[in-house]
Amino acid sequence: MLTKKRAVLAALAATAMALTMGACSSGDKKDDAASSDTTAAAGTDEGGTGTAAASVWYLSGQPKEGIWANSFAEWTTEHPEAPINAEMYANDQYKEKIRTAIGAGTAPTLVFSWGAFGPVAEYVEANQIISLDGKVDEAMSRVLPSVGDAGKIDGVQYAVPNGDAQPVMLFYNKDLFEQAGVEAPIETWDELLASFDKFKAIGVAPFALAGGSKWPDLMWLEYLADRVGGPEAFNAVIAGEAGAWSNPDMITALTYIQDLVAADGFQADFTSTLADANADVALVYSGKAAMLLQGSWVYGSFKADAPDFVSSGKLGSFPFPTVEGGKGDKGNIAGNPSNFWSINSDATPEEQATALAWLNEKNLNEEMVDALIAGGAIPPVADAQAKLEASDDAAFLMEAYTLLLEAPHFQASWDQVIPSDDAQELLTNLDKIFLGQITPEEFASNMDKTL
Repeated sequence: MLTKKRAVLAALAATAMALTMGACSSGDKKDDAASSDTTAAAGTDEGGTGTAAASVWYLSGQPKEGIWANSFAEWTTEHPEAPINAEMYANDQYKEKIRTAIGAGTAPTLVFSWGAFGPVAEYVEANQIISLDGKVDEAMSRVLPSVGDAGKIDGVQYAVPNGDAQPVMLFYNKDLFEQAGVEAPIETWDELLASFDKFKAIGVAPFALAGGSKWPDLMWLEYLADRVGGPEAFNAVIAGEAGAWSNPDMITALTYIQDLVAADGFQADFTSTLADANADVALVYSGKAAMLLQGSWVYGSFKADAPDFVSSGKLGSFPFPTVEGGKGDKGNIAGNPSNFWSINSDATPEEQATALAWLNEKNLNEEMVDALIAGGAIPPVADAQAKLEASDDAAFLMEAYTLLLEAPHFQASWDQVIPSDDAQELLTNLDKIFLGQITPEEFASNMDKTL
């Protein structure tokens, strides 16, 4: 009988052979040459088998940062013949690095993304990632079909969910609400603006915002555009309809953002505050800002950085307020169905085989699911409810899980569902809206040119 190590070696060898045969049949000599170079450089293990080292870049931010680091380290310890070399990057740093590397053929074996839209669709168009159909059945059997489908393009699986479901939520400091005499939940936009003077009267900012990172700004436009114009407003952008950004509902949403800034809705230095350092989270738990519009992933940061604040029940959340006369359902949410792994087509067959073996054995397995829940995250797996209800974070997790289950519409983050160049233009122009450097009409004109 094969030992576990020999069994894994056999599986890797068989998968590598299949991948190599596929590469040969397509006439792609690049993979053959890369395989030869990598094997020669890597050397052999004690049994004479070529190593199948893979690589991965993963993102900072707890709890997933620690979970991924532990999983890749554990895999390498268990399978020294097929190690995975892992490097961690901050969100913005990763986006810049992967944009260059994927085009230059220097990207890691496992490619991190936000789903099968936007950049991933571009990777597919350029043949930079491989089809995973029939290769990750074990990994896909663990995830919710609706989330797994977010990794498909034209019915083909190109990306595998790798973390938690991530609705954007409105978090608040219960102590500051009590001190200011403000009741939660705040139901309407007008009520939200009316609360600002009460918070400023006790010396705190109504909202924390990591405007220096730019992408957190987008959450405001996503929710306001939905509450004003419903999903149809942004669906017109996705469809490439002429003048979609000039939709009056978009203009109204952008105007509301500038009203928010004019009312001193954010901390004074919001334009230089960075999300990667969890500086926006710190403003809330340290009592300097009352609220924060951020992804559910920051609950893990609250828990890691301010455990007493969380365990004492001082952190709350409520749905984004409605807008008078708006078309969007109050249950609609924005965010990310999950994060995803794809596999680099420039990786050698051995590297691809290692990555596939890790995906099937480790990705969102029971240990990873337990660790996500322990870190206050919502794993997109079947039958998670019992584990969520038994968690120390059951109140938050079940609230977020209920949002997912009951949302009439779940809008994926806009910068992940439009082409990457357009997404950068979107963030640049939205930053100017927050800074008051352009009008909503100028924003719309600039963005209409990208359609």
